[in-house]
Amino acid sequence: MKKETVAKTNVCRLLDKAGVTYDMVAYEWDESDLSATHVAEALGEDIECVFKTIVLHGDKTGHFVCVVPGDSEIDLKAAAKVSANKKCELIPMKELLPLTGYIRGGCSPIGMKKRFPTYIHSTARTFDTIYVSGGQRGLQIRLSPLRLAEMCGAVFAEII
Repeated sequence: MKKETVAKTNVCRLLDKAGVTYDMVAYEWDESDLSATHVAEALGEDIECVFKTIVLHGDKTGHFVCVVPGDSEIDLKAAAKVSANKKCELIPMKELLPLTGYIRGGCSPIGMKKRFPTYIHSTARTFDTIYVSGGQRGLQIRLSPLRLAEMCGAVFAEII
């Protein structure tokens, strides 16, 4: 288990610049278990409010991002439909860092190298705040899902 003193990440700097209220929440992470379930347990939170960031590639529009509850699996057909694609697939893990600037277990929908179309599962709106990665392993950001959508230019959609 690793717990580090956490400095502000690029995600935090972008949120600060935009005047978004958020909390940085550090947690102990484990290289052998980077799951959202582990994150929720480490935070002492319900898994439904801990969201994971998934990067996909559509056959018509190219790359896009989905933000879904940690205990859910993305519905590729639904994701393709909302993103104006006929089909889509998860990107290979080796493409994550070069494409987004983030590693597995630390991928945030905020502050990727390029701004991709982003879709947040509609259940996020049922919470006052949700958790998303702070841009590195061991750091979650707690913020309003509406402010997250504003930061990412995201829309809420049925994607699970």
